[in-house]
Amino acid sequence: MALDTETFDALIDHLRRFVADRLRPLESEVEANDAIPDAVVQEMREMGLFGLSIAEEYGGLGLTMLEEAKVAIEMGRTTPAFRSTFGTNVGIGSQGLVMAGTPEQKREWLPRIASGEIVTSFALTEPDVGSDSGSVKTRAVRDGDVYRLTGTKRYITNADKADLFTVMARTGDEPGARGVSAFLVPKALAGVTIGEPEKKMGQKGAKVADVNFDDVAVPVANRLGAEGEGFKIAMRVLDRGRLHISAVCVGVAERLIADCVAYTAERKQFGKPLADHQLIQAMIADSKTEALAARALVLETAKSKDEGKDVVMESAAAKYFASEMVGRVADRAVQIYGGAGYIADYGIERLYRDVRLFRIYEGTSQIQQIIIARETMKRGG
Repeated sequence: MALDTETFDALIDHLRRFVADRLRPLESEVEANDAIPDAVVQEMREMGLFGLSIAEEYGGLGLTMLEEAKVAIEMGRTTPAFRSTFGTNVGIGSQGLVMAGTPEQKREWLPRIASGEIVTSFALTEPDVGSDSGSVKTRAVRDGDVYRLTGTKRYITNADKADLFTVMARTGDEPGARGVSAFLVPKALAGVTIGEPEKKMGQKGAKVADVNFDDVAVPVANRLGAEGEGFKIAMRVLDRGRLHISAVCVGVAERLIADCVAYTAERKQFGKPLADHQLIQAMIADSKTEALAARALVLETAKSKDEGKDVVMESAAAKYFASEMVGRVADRAVQIYGGAGYIADYGIERLYRDVRLFRIYEGTSQIQQIIIARETMKRGG
């Protein structure tokens, strides 16, 4: 159910002011401390941001994919770590439960996820398993009323603060994706340990870490779907997640373009503003054109998803184009700012580092290319 137009417009207006007046002034602090202030996290909870994609009956806002994409664009106008704070609750950390959970599982977990009381995370990647996600080695062996879960997951977003993990583990002897199942694993279970957060290139304030499972007794009741359906669930979750990330990329690009326009209007070279130089104008024009194209693709695909259409190819195309696009826009922004673009005080170099991750997580650009090609051929071109 979509929100009525007036309510949704009010949400977007409030969020836009929150980003501009509250979050952007904190960007340098987040970068320096590698942490989001607790007060800001609480404000996000009160705004309902942790439950954007969760149905109203469970305490969420119940946004459509199109509405969620528009929210993600607004959140893209500040450092991506702010969005990541609630991003796993909205996307990959909760959507397996939303899509495949039993009524009992949903009643137990979704209200607390929507309120932000519980932070969720998605544990698929392993030390030897990345893009080949059907080859997970973490095992879950049935032992009466529990599964014995053993293995290590790597680069898990929000692992340091997550209370609940959606874990992909091998339950059968079948090779590849058919032997993978999905489980809801609370951090409080004996045998679950979290590694030290990794030192990263960008997106400071959004932590990733290893999650280790040492003979963890996971109740059978915590399995999502039937045995062997885990990979299918993960792919459905990623379809939605890719659209969300695509929208964030659009927001970051629009932020960078606005910053470039403001800077070039003030900065003078050769006796006139940078904005009057045609080669500068060309870089702004290229950036704006690509950002507009990405926005149109993302919103059109989100609308199609809400209509129940198959958007596997379109979601991959949106993720591929938008993430590559924002990388080019960030690179041009550094060039337009010149020396200032390389200096931390201006924030451009920070965003340049931040956006690099978008081409990797939720499926690398190369994986998106494979999906796009496969689906295009399947549909006969």
